[in-house]
Amino acid sequence: MILFEDNAEFAQVKCTKIEREKKKRFSLTKAVEKYIRAKLKQDWSPEQISGRMKRDTGIYVVHETIYRYIYTNKLNGGKLYTYLRHRNKKYHHRSYDYKARGTIIDRIMIDKRPKIVEKKNRIGDLEIDTVVGKDHKGFLVTVVDRKSKFVIIKNVPTKEASVVTQALIEMIYPIKDITHTITSDNGKEFAYHKQVFAALDTKFYFANPYHSWERGLNEHTNGLIRQYLPKKSEFLKVSKDEINMIQNRLNHRPRKVLKYKTPYEVFFREMSKKLAS
Repeated sequence: MILFEDNAEFAQVKCTKIEREKKKRFSLTKAVEKYIRAKLKQDWSPEQISGRMKRDTGIYVVHETIYRYIYTNKLNGGKLYTYLRHRNKKYHHRSYDYKARGTIIDRIMIDKRPKIVEKKNRIGDLEIDTVVGKDHKGFLVTVVDRKSKFVIIKNVPTKEASVVTQALIEMIYPIKDITHTITSDNGKEFAYHKQVFAALDTKFYFANPYHSWERGLNEHTNGLIRQYLPKKSEFLKVSKDEINMIQNRLNHRPRKVLKYKTPYEVFFREMSKKLAS
């Protein structure tokens, strides 16, 4: 009987402690509100704000609380909700695109790619893609590192293979010494893959048609870019400064998959290790 009473007392103390911790966790001080507002304006999601705040300051505010704060602000006439990402658009199935793309000569398929690439434990394994502007006028070439999620973006006027090839070489050349592999889809813009290999001394692989998950990071990154340049955006009117702004926003945004470090932090930390070895 005494044991039962002791256990009950312990359970009551434990519950009181949990409730106290919950109250502490859900409180928003002026400093915390200022932090949330600042990061929302950098286009961070509530989950990213929550994770990075804990990492930077030791203060833990769950992302649901941040959402409630945002929507309370909206009810009071505030505009914080306008910084949230909304993804209610229908998915465009790319299988129809592949049918019209034709065959690229001398492709090396992803099945031949070294298995170490799947582990994502080194920088220098890149995924590449293009993003299409309004009326197929103007394009973005994107390069993303699989481990760090670090992205490089370049605006090009056409999707011709020669133009995209030159853009890729210019984008990757500064990091060619640490680049191991490049993986793309089967778009005709990548038909000159041998030229990329010759200029960068980097293995070039192609994902299987209809297997978008083999380049899931690139697909996800392009979706993040669409936050700033939604469909029907006229890419020919987008300036280099705007592209740099988008690139910087994405590279300095903490990612849950990186334990709330930023792609910039992870990429350059790993690069410094490689250069020092």
